[in-house]
Order: sequence, then structure tokens, then C-alpha cells
Amino acid sequence: MANNVKLLVVDDNPMVLAMLQHALTPLALVTTAADAADALLKAVDDAPDLLVCDYKMPGMDGRQLVEKLKSRPATANFSTVLMASKADIAERLSPVDAADDYLEKPFYLKDAIRRIKRTIDRIALEKMAKTAPKDGVVRGSLAQMNVIDLMQSLEMGRKSCQLSLSNEGDQCEVFFAEGQVKHATYGTLVGDEAVFKVLRWTGGNFQLDFEGKTDKETTQLNTQGLLMEGLRLLDESSREGGGEAEPDAAPAAAASAPPPSAAAPSAPSAPPSAAGRGRREEEEDVLLDG
Repeated sequence: MANNVKLLVVDDNPMVLAMLQHALTPLALVTTAADAADALLKAVDDAPDLLVCDYKMPGMDGRQLVEKLKSRPATANFSTVLMASKADIAERLSPVDAADDYLEKPFYLKDAIRRIKRTIDRIALEKMAKTAPKDGVVRGSLAQMNVIDLMQSLEMGRKSCQLSLSNEGDQCEVFFAEGQVKHATYGTLVGDEAVFKVLRWTGGNFQLDFEGKTDKETTQLNTQGLLMEGLRLLDESSREGGGEAEPDAAPAAAASAPPPSAAAPSAPSAPPSAAGRGRREEEEDVLLDG
């Protein structure tokens, strides 16, 4: 389901541009540009929330485009994902560059979309928070943003809040401090076990109270550790039961770890044996370069 995040994708390779546009359209409001000059005009006309841009392009490169947009007050407020070779990331692009994440070329399309989706989800959550009702509580459906997506977005945004989850009468409370889970309850379960119980949820509702706080600390793992261990337990349970893993839960977090210079935190990867369906998807994946 597309949200109201405005995404500008820039690449001088027509095939890469078309495939990214097709894959990202269900997730955001996508505009494309074949070079930096065209992107600059489109961004001035309608400022994006997220720029996904190739670094090496004829004329103005990706970093120069970011610098020009950041220098204009009307277009300065956006996040950036730069696509670049490993050598360019290591030698020409430093962590102080204005990029939230880097995609190392060549990359597999599905991995790239999962990585970009993390940033889209974070932006969508921030936009929801800005338009929250007077009580300051953000409300939404887990069908639009599931538990794993929510937790990753809160971690990336370093948010402190109370996340309340409800699904068919069941209730879970998860407290974050600077993006890290500190306390969680689910019925009689507390801490890590409470979080593991709800990671499979893709239905129900959520509430985010950014004033919600607690002094309790019951979790042993950090947010990323909870997601990785939870996915491992889901996979183990699936294999023991002879069925597939919960739909949409494991794939949502199955992003490759960013290169060391990336500004964004690493996302957990789903275990390779999560399901036969996952293996078939990887076989049909596309390696993009250029």
C-alpha cells in the first residue's frame, strides 16, 4: 500500500531507473529523473521527502545534486539514499556526506527495495507524528506497517515512546528509549519474550505515544538483536511445524547490512531457510549495476 511519502529516483541507466520505479511505486509516490539536471527541476517543482540517486552520472553527480538541493530552503528537508560502487563509497563518499544510507553497486533489486523501504517507513512514521491529533498519539493499522517495520523505523529515528499493539483482543506494550527497546509486556510475558510473541503480527492496530515513558528495563537484547533473534525463532518454529514462515513478517526485515560507511543502522536479515517461497524469490531476483 503506497503512503504519502514523495520519492524522487535518479539514475542515468534507463533499465535501472525503470526497475526501481516499478518496484517502489507500491510503497511511495514515485517520480523519476534520468539525470541530475532533470532531478533538480523536478525537486524544485515538488520537493521530495526521499531522494534515491546514483552517485556517478554525466555532468552533475549525485553528491553535487544533494548539495544543491540542501542549499535551497525550499528543497533542503529530505532524506537521501546514494547508489555507488564500493570503491566510491570507501574513497570518495564519507560518513559526513548528506546521505542516510548507501546502496553498494552492483546490488540485487529485492535487497535494494528492502533497504529503501526502511527509510520510507521511517519518513512515513515521522509524517504521521507531525499530523497526530491533539492528544499526540499516532494511530495506525499493522496491515499498512507491521511490527517489524515499526520497530525498525523507531530504531532508525532514535525515537523514545510507548508502542501499543492490539490484535484480536491481545495487547502488547513496548517502551523505546532513543530507538532501543527497554521494556515490553504481553499478558504474563515481559521483556524479550513479550517482543518475540508479537513479531509475527501483520494484522491489528498500533498506537504511538511519544510522551509514554517507563523506568523499567526488562529486555536483554537491543532492538536489532530482538528482531534478529525473533526472526530466528520464527524460522525455527516454521521448520519444526513443517509450514512456511508467517507471511510478510520475515521478508519485511530481510535487508542486507549496509556498508561500514553507511549512516543508517544495520537491519536484521531473515534466515536463508525461512521458506521455500523465499528461495524462489531470490532465484528470480535481478542484479543491477551501471
